[in-house]
Amino acid sequence: MGARKKISAEKRKEALKTLYFAKLKGVPSSPRKMRYVVDMVRGMEVNRALGVLRFSKKAAAADVEKLLRSAIANWETKNDRKAEDGELYISKIFVDEGVTMKRMRPAPRGRGYRIRKRSNHVTLFVDAKTNDENK
Repeated sequence: MGARKKISAEKRKEALKTLYFAKLKGVPSSPRKMRYVVDMVRGMEVNRALGVLRFSKKAAAADVEKLLRSAIANWETKNDRKAEDGELYISKIFVDEGVTMKRMRPAPRGRGYRIRKRSNHVTLFVDAKTNDENK
C-alpha cells in the first residue's frame, strides 16, 4: 500500500471512531421493499422508531429493528454508558443494492425466464441530540 493511500485510510478510520453505526449486509429481500421500512423510521427518535418497527407488518421491519438495537449498543459501548430516553435519534439510514443471484425458470416452448433474486445492504447511523435540539 502506498504512503498516501495509507494516510487516507488512517484518516477514514479516525473519522469512523466518532460515528455510531451498524451495517446489515446481504439481506435476502429487494432494496425497494427494504426502503419502504427505512423511510418509516428515518430521522426518528430511537425509542419511537423501535415501537414503529415492532408493530409494522412488513417482514423487513424485523431486520431493521435488530440493526437499530445493534447501533444503539455500539453507541453505548463507545460512550461507556447507557443511552437515556430521548437522547438518541436515527441521523442517517440508507439502503444499497447487494448481490443479485440470477436463476432460470422453465417457460413455454423450451425457453427460460430469468429470475433475479435481489439482496440489499442497510447502513444505520445514530447520534445523540445536543442541548439545542432538545429545546
